[in-house]
Amino acid sequence: MTDTAVNVEVLPSDWQDQVLALAKERDAVILAHNYQVPEIQDIAHHVGDSLGLSRVAAEVGESTIVFCGVHFMAESAKILAYDKTVLIPDAAAGCSLAETIDARQLRAWKAEHPGAVVVSYVNTTAEVKAETDICCTSSNAVEVVESIPRDTEILFCPDQFLGAHVQRMTGRDNMHIWLGECHVHAGINGADLKAQVAAEPDAELFVHPECGCATSAMYLVSAGVVPETSTKILSTGGMVDAARKTTAAKVLVATETGMIHQLEKVNSVTEFVPVNRAAVCKYMKMITPAKLLRSLRDGTDEVFVDRDVADRARRSVERMIAIGTPSTTGE
Repeated sequence: MTDTAVNVEVLPSDWQDQVLALAKERDAVILAHNYQVPEIQDIAHHVGDSLGLSRVAAEVGESTIVFCGVHFMAESAKILAYDKTVLIPDAAAGCSLAETIDARQLRAWKAEHPGAVVVSYVNTTAEVKAETDICCTSSNAVEVVESIPRDTEILFCPDQFLGAHVQRMTGRDNMHIWLGECHVHAGINGADLKAQVAAEPDAELFVHPECGCATSAMYLVSAGVVPETSTKILSTGGMVDAARKTTAAKVLVATETGMIHQLEKVNSVTEFVPVNRAAVCKYMKMITPAKLLRSLRDGTDEVFVDRDVADRARRSVERMIAIGTPSTTGE
């Protein structure tokens, strides 16, 4: 009989105490994205969206940032806080959306449209940001596009659903959209949304613009199926803000299910229900308490970005910030 090795994470019962002690010892701040598992969100020093957390990374006094999220987010923190050590508990935690376009593909696309302005969502790699004229978040993408002269061609990447939302809001007919998508958000489709709305006609609706159902949400509003006042297209940070203010008994939430934890923390009265309970990002869930503990103990995995790439990428982010600071409602 052959023994089969099973990789089982062993987590000590006092792991929270160990994490906080190691963070203090390493002069580290722990940042966690809204889609992380609840245990990670609850122990982090700061929880939020990717850009908001990167801005925190640039401003905090600690010399080490432990970014509990996916790899492009840790890269963004490194771009904005280049002289600090940035760790991610699992370097293999990627992003299906960020991986839909690379720097070589973007350069080829730019060559096909000389003179066009490249607008890239922050959910992209550092190398793509370095080839970008101006970045955007899901909350300020419309404002960023509207800052560009209307007779100027725009290349918008990589999310096709966010791009379609921006094009719908701005009426730009000279905007080319890269056909990328987040596999989790794309899976929250119009059929899911319509079924939920039909079953819960009095519920409010929070929809992330990356979702495949964002267009359906706007259609339901225009058709009078759901009131415009109860339908909100929001970034993850925007959802937290809206959750604090809502008086609705129930809110249907169209985004990755990890978001529910933060919404419930800021509003324990309203019931928050995911539109699709299967909308779980396997990459986000790769960051576990055991890996966080190991990262702080052993200094793994450190994130590196070439200095030239970081400098060029930073400029595209700073141009976005100059248009309007996206407070806490980034991605």
